[in-house]
Amino acid sequence: MSRARSTAGRVAATVATLLVVAAGVAGVVAGERDDSPGLQALGALLVLAAVVLHVRARRHRRPTPPRA
Repeated sequence: MSRARSTAGRVAATVATLLVVAAGVAGVVAGERDDSPGLQALGALLVLAAVVLHVRARRHRRPTPPRA
């Protein structure tokens, strides 16, 4: 039962990260069309933060390999 919850949690985290990345990319594109460097920077920051936080969370959950 806990494995199913763990898998569902990982899927939900990945989907949430992808949605935030998509929103950030949309911000960069909209900022580029409107010639707004602030919106582009916020979109890029959103993408960068989502990826960094997702990678940190994945590393934290990964079990350590057994020592030989």
